[in-house]
Amino acid sequence: MGSSEDRYEIAFFDVETTVPTRAGVKFAILEFGSILVCPRRLEELENYSTLVRPIDLSLISSLSVRCNGITREAVTAAPSFRDIADRVYDILHGRIWAGHNILRFDCARIREAYADIGRPAPEPKGTIDSLALLTQKFGRRAGDMKMATLATYFGLGQQTHRSLDDVRMNLEVLKYCATVLFLESSLPEILTTNSWISPNAITRSRSSNGKLSPEGTSSNVNLRPASLNNGNMQTLTSTNQMMIENHPISSLVAPNREAESNQPQQDPFNMAQLTTEIMVETANSQQTDVNMDERSISVSSDLSSTGEFLEPDSVSIPFISGSFVPFIRGSKKIKLMHGDNTLQLQCARLKVRFGISTKFIDLAGRPKLNFVVDAPPSLCTVLDSCNNIVQKMTVESESNSEWRPVVNRKFCPPNNPTIRLHIPTAVCGEIAIYATEIYQKESSGSVQRLVFSKFDAAELNSLLPPGTFVDAFFSLDPYDYQQNAGVRLVAKKLIIHSD
Repeated sequence: MGSSEDRYEIAFFDVETTVPTRAGVKFAILEFGSILVCPRRLEELENYSTLVRPIDLSLISSLSVRCNGITREAVTAAPSFRDIADRVYDILHGRIWAGHNILRFDCARIREAYADIGRPAPEPKGTIDSLALLTQKFGRRAGDMKMATLATYFGLGQQTHRSLDDVRMNLEVLKYCATVLFLESSLPEILTTNSWISPNAITRSRSSNGKLSPEGTSSNVNLRPASLNNGNMQTLTSTNQMMIENHPISSLVAPNREAESNQPQQDPFNMAQLTTEIMVETANSQQTDVNMDERSISVSSDLSSTGEFLEPDSVSIPFISGSFVPFIRGSKKIKLMHGDNTLQLQCARLKVRFGISTKFIDLAGRPKLNFVVDAPPSLCTVLDSCNNIVQKMTVESESNSEWRPVVNRKFCPPNNPTIRLHIPTAVCGEIAIYATEIYQKESSGSVQRLVFSKFDAAELNSLLPPGTFVDAFFSLDPYDYQQNAGVRLVAKKLIIHSD
């Protein structure tokens, strides 16, 4: 195996996994697929794919099969991850890694798989996450930026959710996006973003058959689709490495070293500035928060206008249901109902576990505020039911997003689960305010509304230190965004106890 200095190829890869159906169960790799790509010509040099037999076949649930079509029978005779670990290591170690949402998902699954067999994981020379990259550079013109949506936007067919097929589709999507960005940067005053919007941008459908190939493992050299077959296989030399340093694709790489955060960006096609952003994304990949679209929110002092807020004990579990409702750009989202009414909850004296978090920022650079409270058993019962309903609907809608449970039990003692309450931002012109109504309750029982002269996360954090009790009125907002899905709890009104 060559040193990392002469392993110049980009390793595009994808893993298909089981879908955990209960807390505490990890993902198990069911398939690994990769393509080594020459960055000078974007030609396929070598590909490898194999099904993988998990240690516990019972992890392959019906939800997993619906996502990728890989059944227990299909992997019974497949190699275990231990059997393919050497080959995967040789493919990935010391090369640039590329894939869609790999920073949050695929990279983590690879490292977990090696940890499970007690071996060191491969390390990349740099990382290109096309989800973060294209969201930043290509914008939201293609909708939710999932691979299936991007492929539909460019007319590339339906995503199969099989590793090698998804890798090839990812490479094609990147080439199409890069071409559009290059053309737009050449004549920005003529080729505006709006002129490129496709009517296919809102389509989210994909193939769900996920048919398996007759053979579980394949390894081919220089076998590539016609669109990539534009030359002979390149010799892997240090000379080639030197030649790619000035190639445009080199600016897409997020190296595994400290990046320059103050690099100016004049050319719309120059993607070097994204280095820092991708590194930040890597650091945050284990967080349970998800970046969401900023929306203008109208603030009303009359909460009754938003509907009834129910205490958990007043909720009848059989009356909870979910339905798809129209959303932005012709897409749909899930809405939780209690009978005929939108489900919204109120809980008294929730104890703050962690104060205001500012780890995530919106497109304007403002912190996206949230805090964590202990969740009482009655609230957990309601939220678990909502979680299960939305997760089932999300999977049945053929989404392959990573599911994030609304109740967090992972890092908490058994009897102390937590939830995260989000404080949205309302933008009025160029002024940002809290869209949540915030009150303070004195020990005497008097309640007064707090008026904030500016958006100040530190000031708000001083009101919500750990141990503080708060009455919360919140909505349940299911989301499926940037390949993460769950139920977001959005605070409509907070009453902070000062006693």
